[in-house]
Amino acid sequence: EGTTDYIDKTLSSMAPKELLVERGKKSRAAEAFAHQCSVFELDDWLFTTTAADERLRKQFGTASLKGFGIDRMENAVIAAGAILHYLDLTQHTKTGHITSISRIEAGRYVRLDRFTTRNLELFEPLDPDGKSLLGVLDRTVTPMGARMLRRWLQMPLKDPSAINVEHFFRDSDMRDRVTEHLRTVGDLERLVSKVACQRITPRELVLMRYALEAVEPLKVLCSAAEQPALKALGEQLNPCTTIRDRIARELRTDAGTPGNKDEIICPGVDAELDELRDIAFRSRDYLAKMQEREVANTGIGSLKIGYNNVFGYYIEVTNTHKTKVPADWIRKQTLVNAERYITPELKEYEEKILGAQDKIEVIQARLYAELVAAVAQFIPALQLDAALLARLDVLSAFTRVALENRYNRPVVDDSLDLELVEARHPVIEKQLPAGEPYISNTVRLNNEHTQVMMITGPNMSGKSALLRQTALNVIMAQIGCFVAAESAHIGYVDKI
Repeated sequence: EGTTDYIDKTLSSMAPKELLVERGKKSRAAEAFAHQCSVFELDDWLFTTTAADERLRKQFGTASLKGFGIDRMENAVIAAGAILHYLDLTQHTKTGHITSISRIEAGRYVRLDRFTTRNLELFEPLDPDGKSLLGVLDRTVTPMGARMLRRWLQMPLKDPSAINVEHFFRDSDMRDRVTEHLRTVGDLERLVSKVACQRITPRELVLMRYALEAVEPLKVLCSAAEQPALKALGEQLNPCTTIRDRIARELRTDAGTPGNKDEIICPGVDAELDELRDIAFRSRDYLAKMQEREVANTGIGSLKIGYNNVFGYYIEVTNTHKTKVPADWIRKQTLVNAERYITPELKEYEEKILGAQDKIEVIQARLYAELVAAVAQFIPALQLDAALLARLDVLSAFTRVALENRYNRPVVDDSLDLELVEARHPVIEKQLPAGEPYISNTVRLNNEHTQVMMITGPNMSGKSALLRQTALNVIMAQIGCFVAAESAHIGYVDKI
């Protein structure tokens, strides 16, 4: 909710894939907002306060929206309600994990319009062979860490007290161990959303178990750290041992892999399932033993047990040995040189074999659905774990990139001073030929002496580089990263 300019800036920052608009206003939205994405039209009744308020209260199970602080934000409520109605229309009915709503307060973040974002090459280089700031800073090892870093760059914090710029991993051994464990976490954030939608595959559930197994050592490492922020992060991590152990106990490690697409539930979980598997997968041995037994009982050495799609399982005896056939055998088919029979035992086993695979699939589906439902009970804890691990990944990445590129910790406060001593352009310096140093610059701005700097010089003398390196270093500080300078003092910044 806000001005067209604010909404346009928010769309540029969020970079959504799809924009929902009231039917008949598609062209108006395209004219108002430069961000390129798919536009989907919904019926006008969905864009009413009544419809939206009702849908949101149903989602959150509340009598009103006052507790979320959005009850007076008519347009925002309508927008949120339209999104939930859209999920209903597109059959995304498993939305129980969406339990809250909050406003993205524009006043909390540094203002970056789309032109600034583009010209500073925050996410995409202007030159196809160039680099972006994201490309330089992104040393994350998990997809969710990479997404969090991108969000931080899209919306740098404005409040100096909220920015925590610290050297988190002074211990190189600990840093390496944290990175090693993070690599096994994978995309826990996406896996949790798939659990909520009940669309998680057995293979993905195994990956979730591996992620939770990595949480425990990460919790121990962070809890033992000296830095208060890391210690606090470690205390919040939850290995969810109950559900982690249940997944390990019930779901085969190779479930869903190309070599094993059928068996997903471990032996010992369900007695009936184990019995059916014994029938289905060991039927050849059973039938071979039955054949040996009947040969011994009847003395018919050429007796054999076979199968076809029309008559099922049968015992075949040549006409030479017809007189030896027991009286309780039932003739099933007559051939030119042989007769085929069925026995009550073989008929019973045939029914078991033919029905076993279908029953196996039904039982496995039931057990797997029960397991996913049990995992869903842990969604709040898993969502918190995913957010904490993503944060840990970003902070670890900041440490690695700071050490490799000789970045230093800035002083960030609520003054109006800006001082970058021997600063460098963090992207250009990575593109220089090996051994060629970047010529650093010092910039000082404050309200008492120098509020404005006029930069002059010939073409290609570095004017734009100086402007951009100042902006980029400020942004790096605002997201909690060290900066490309010998030292830095960065005061209150609300717009770049």
